Amino acid sequence: MWKLPKRWTRRREPDLRRRRAAYALPTLFTAGNLFLGFLAIVKSLQGALAASTGLGPNAHLEVAAKAIGVAVLLDGLDGRIARLTHTVSEFGRELDSLADLVTFGLAPAILALVWGVQFAAPNGPLPAEHLMAAGYFVAFLYLLCGAARLARFNIQVNPVPKNPGRPDRKYFVGLPIPGAAALVAAVVYACDAAPLANWLWATLWMGLLAVLGFLMVSTWRYRSFKEFGLLRPRSPLTVVVFGSLIYILWFYTQPVLLGLAAAYVGSGVTVRAGGLLRRWWRSAARNAERELG
Repeated sequence: MWKLPKRWTRRREPDLRRRRAAYALPTLFTAGNLFLGFLAIVKSLQGALAASTGLGPNAHLEVAAKAIGVAVLLDGLDGRIARLTHTVSEFGRELDSLADLVTFGLAPAILALVWGVQFAAPNGPLPAEHLMAAGYFVAFLYLLCGAARLARFNIQVNPVPKNPGRPDRKYFVGLPIPGAAALVAAVVYACDAAPLANWLWATLWMGLLAVLGFLMVSTWRYRSFKEFGLLRPRSPLTVVVFGSLIYILWFYTQPVLLGLAAAYVGSGVTVRAGGLLRRWWRSAARNAERELG
């Protein structure tokens, strides 16, 4: 039987190894994402035990918030790396979705419950058991909405938001679950991870979690920023902006991260409110023209 020369087969082996390494690279980022979610859950539970002996800045909860924040960065990189290396696969997509549910769904829900509700003083209109029960419900609602958001994202093909934007830009339909988790982690980190002790603040915190859950399952548009390629040439102004952002992040980490997370979450609300106002204004203008005509 005729066989190919060995030198031909040897030349293909390095290419095959490089191809396998390219497929493994996005998976490593996803695995890191999942590990950070696991770390955030463990640290939240440890923070609950530490806070039972006294409230104040909690190192365990701070680590949990930081882990979720770093996971948001990794989640944004694994998809881009897969597209750059042309290694997008169904396995990677499903693994990424499962990791997102743990890291951006379960971990923030536990962190939000421990930090914002568990140690709130029951001196308000609700008894302690009712306040805690409400906290359990809202945290589970956040997790459920996050799971529904991921499931909808997986099955939809070319989804169109309720308020479509410019055709040259790409949008998410509803708030992405990493964006919701980023705001939860940013709030905890900005407050030095000291658990809330006032029932009023705890109630407002539960209201914010409920709003995040609603935004995730809504059909409002959020920018995906996928049109910003990593390999495209950038203008000097872009370098200045990124350099300034790195500087203020280094010296004012807590307020800047909170501001960035809040701005992204609020962007969908602002765009939707602006669309409703424009629609109302046009309708009022048409009615006025009809009355004058």
